[in-house]
Amino acid sequence: MIFYQKGSDTSVLTEQDLKEALSATLDKLGKVKKVLALPPDYTRYHSFAGLLTRIADHYLGERLTDIMPAIGTHTPMTEKELNSMFTGIDTAKFRVHNWRRDVLTLGEVPGEFINEISEGRVKYGWPAQVNKLLVKGGFDLILSVGQVVPHEVVGMANYNKNIFVGTGGSEGINKSHFLGAAWGMERMMGRADTPVRKVLNYASEHFARTLPILYVLTVVALNSKGQPEIRGLFIGDDEDCFLKACELSLKVNFTLLEKSLNKVVVFLDPNEYRSTWLGNKSIYRTRMAIATGGELIVIAPGIKEFGEDKEIDRLIRKYGYPGTSKTLELIQDNEDLKSNLSAAAHLIHGSTEGRFSVTYCPGYLTRKEMESVNFKFGDIRMMKNKYNPEKLRNGINVLPDGEEIFFISNPALGLWATRDKFQ
Repeated sequence: MIFYQKGSDTSVLTEQDLKEALSATLDKLGKVKKVLALPPDYTRYHSFAGLLTRIADHYLGERLTDIMPAIGTHTPMTEKELNSMFTGIDTAKFRVHNWRRDVLTLGEVPGEFINEISEGRVKYGWPAQVNKLLVKGGFDLILSVGQVVPHEVVGMANYNKNIFVGTGGSEGINKSHFLGAAWGMERMMGRADTPVRKVLNYASEHFARTLPILYVLTVVALNSKGQPEIRGLFIGDDEDCFLKACELSLKVNFTLLEKSLNKVVVFLDPNEYRSTWLGNKSIYRTRMAIATGGELIVIAPGIKEFGEDKEIDRLIRKYGYPGTSKTLELIQDNEDLKSNLSAAAHLIHGSTEGRFSVTYCPGYLTRKEMESVNFKFGDIRMMKNKYNPEKLRNGINVLPDGEEIFFISNPALGLWATRDKFQ
């Protein structure tokens, strides 16, 4: 059921709104003795999950015994990042999720079911895996905190993805990512009802009913000054609050264009984006808006690696971003890729299938490194001088020399498409 819902495409929720909403909801639930919080990591800094976790910590005090960022395959948060995102919370409360070792399998979604919903593209069963702390920690409440926004793997981010992927295991993450890639990213993004979501919902319904999960979901959008604001907050223990959040997210996070774009410039905040694993959101979220033969320029001062995980980084360096058909061939012929299907999915996602070009301007990777994975290389100093992120506004900009570009200051907060690409 939904315990709290508030928001619209013009709303701006304040910190006081969040405090009142969360405290009122926790009051309804009655006395809880031991609570686990599952916020996102620093790569979702603008979700306001850090603030909500701080509010929960202040309200619950010692009853909030454990906080485990749902990092999935991402790099564990540093102490500096913890102190920045979760200011004032005792760092002794934080736990690190190890997606390769610290998991339990609650059950398996049948291969027959997945074969049916994927129209025969995928036939394997899917293990519903979660960090063992969720099951063995003795919690009477699990707060799953995060942002609903269009997403390349599942369609719309968060809800039970935060559980089964954010705290999931290698096999579950690998297979869910590949299912999304096999179904087709452009058929996924911006949609709440996708094959991957159906698998996650099956797992919630059949294997996770005993987990006392309360979902605390934000919808965030940029204001006219390019600053993130909370447009909505939805709190509940089932799919209804997620679907309500999805409705609002599509209103505020989805930009539908009348014509395709010839040149798009995306800026990646160095505090948030340090790998192409994350930075390729610049490709995912704009691919349905860029014209055939167009160009995407990614200004990425913090990019220093390809994968957040050492093995995934190695695989990206080895195979690059070769497109769907070539990646599917590589999976058949190479065991290292076959056993890391999330990496394989990422190779598909990061390719434009030759339809438009991507010029990456990284802070730390070399021309040789970028070109080896099938991207063009741009000198970051020259590009920042020509396309200054501090002077550009989100949307269409006409430069002094007459060049027209479309600028995006944070690709994680939106999805862009032309009407003909989003049916």
